Amino acid sequence: MEHYEDQVKYELSVWQLSMEKGESASGRLAKGIQDKINTIIPEKVHQVVTEGIKHMVRAVLAGSEYTATDPMNIGSLEEREKLIKDKIEAYKKLAAVEGAGTGAGGFLLSLADFPLLLGLKIKLLYEIAGLYGYKVKDYQERVFILYVFQLAFSSTNTRKETYQKILNWDTTTQTHLAGMSVFDWRSFQQEYRDYIDLAKLLQLVPGIGAVVGAFANHRLVDKLGETAMNAYRLRWYNTAQKYIYR
Repeated sequence: MEHYEDQVKYELSVWQLSMEKGESASGRLAKGIQDKINTIIPEKVHQVVTEGIKHMVRAVLAGSEYTATDPMNIGSLEEREKLIKDKIEAYKKLAAVEGAGTGAGGFLLSLADFPLLLGLKIKLLYEIAGLYGYKVKDYQERVFILYVFQLAFSSTNTRKETYQKILNWDTTTQTHLAGMSVFDWRSFQQEYRDYIDLAKLLQLVPGIGAVVGAFANHRLVDKLGETAMNAYRLRWYNTAQKYIYR
C-alpha cells in the first residue's frame, strides 16, 4: 500500500513538472506546421469537428447523453486505480478498433470518427471520475471533466492555465464557476482541433487510413487516461499542496 502511494506521488510530481514546462523548439515547429495544415484541411472536416465538440460540451454541461457512473465510495487508491487502468486499456482497444474501421471506410466514415471518439473519451472520463469517488451528476464535476479533457488536448499556454485551475480546484469552483452558465467551447474546440488535426488528416489518406486511425485513437485515449488519473490524484491528495514538486 505505502509502496504504491510512494510510486503514485513520484509519478504525480513528474507529471506536474511536465504541465509547467514551456513550449519546446519542436513544439513551436509543430505549431507552425499545424497552422499550415489548418489551411488545407477541407472545411467539411473543420465543421464536423467543431459541431461535434460544441454538441459534446453542451451535453456534458446539461448532464445528458452520458450515463453517470455511481461513485465508488469504498476502496484504497491502489484498488481504485487498478480498476481505472483496466478501464483505460479497454477504451484504448475500443477506440483503436473504431479508428481502424472508420479509417478504412474512406472520407465519410473518417468524418464520423470525430463524434464517435469524442463520445468514447467523455464516457471514459465519467467512469474514471466515478471510480475516484466523484459524483458526476453534480454540475461542477462535469465542468471538471471538461477541464481535464482540455488539459489533455491543448497548446502550452492553455495547458498551463488549465493546469492551474485543476491544481487549485477549490478556488476555481469559488471564483470561476459560481456564475458560469456557458463553457467557453469556442476556445475549447479550437485547441482540440489543433491537437488532433494532423493525425485525423492522415486518417483520410487512402491505403493508410485504417492504420493511422487505429494508432491515433489508441494514443489519444492513452493520453487522456494518463491526464485524468493525475488530475484526480491531485484532488485525492487535497489539491496536492503537500506534494507539489518545486
